[in-house]
Amino acid sequence: MSDSITQPAPTATLAPPAHNRVIELQRLPHAAYVPTWDYQEQLLAETVAVKTRNRQHEAAGTPLESTPNHLLLCEHPPVYTLGKSGKPEHLLLDENGLADHGATFHRINRGGDITFHGPGQLVGYPILDLENFKPDIHWYLRTLEEAVILTLAEYGIVSGRIAGLTGVWLDFEEGASNPRKICAMGVKCSRWVTMHGFALNVNTDLNYFGHIVPCGITDKAVTSLQQELGRAVPLREIEDRFVPHLAQLLDAQIVEKPYEARYTL
Repeated sequence: MSDSITQPAPTATLAPPAHNRVIELQRLPHAAYVPTWDYQEQLLAETVAVKTRNRQHEAAGTPLESTPNHLLLCEHPPVYTLGKSGKPEHLLLDENGLADHGATFHRINRGGDITFHGPGQLVGYPILDLENFKPDIHWYLRTLEEAVILTLAEYGIVSGRIAGLTGVWLDFEEGASNPRKICAMGVKCSRWVTMHGFALNVNTDLNYFGHIVPCGITDKAVTSLQQELGRAVPLREIEDRFVPHLAQLLDAQIVEKPYEARYTL
């Protein structure tokens, strides 16, 4: 009788969930800064919780879940925010000065230095799982910049990048006489899930920037689309031009949904 060898049954390997390239867009009404920040944190925590459960699913051999992606677009009342690497002395107002200008100040957990948000500025907060797209924070920042650059090009505005400085600039070429920032960026990333984002000056009152050292940069100016064009531009128009560019660059589908009032914004 010949010997026989029993082969072990093959171990089933769970396929990872398909990359979710759908981004849910919400336009936030009357978006006070702190509640909007809280809302971002909530959405980020929910996405990270899915990733944590997927570790448990892997261990148990149960199906994995897809992670969600969000894009919040809003306009804030006047507020200065200071990133983790920022210097407090770059805010040139004391508490009385802030009150006189109807502004507030907050230290926050994004990268970068100090910036201003206010009426007439389009602020975008993508809460994306970059593992659905490309887990590379530098690629992600360049993608946000490119979406803004393409949007500005629709208005005949030539913009670009300055080496070593995040954001979108006019007169960005080396040796240009008047480089000026039109869009600031600062993000946080936790387990490849992003929050915070970009602030594009559309019809922004640029006088507010005179009370800070914007992004810690002392030798360059700040501008807005209104200042460059000599006319105001509706924020909704900018949003509707920006969103398709971002969708194309991310190879994503952006689907608008009603704002979920988890916070009073």
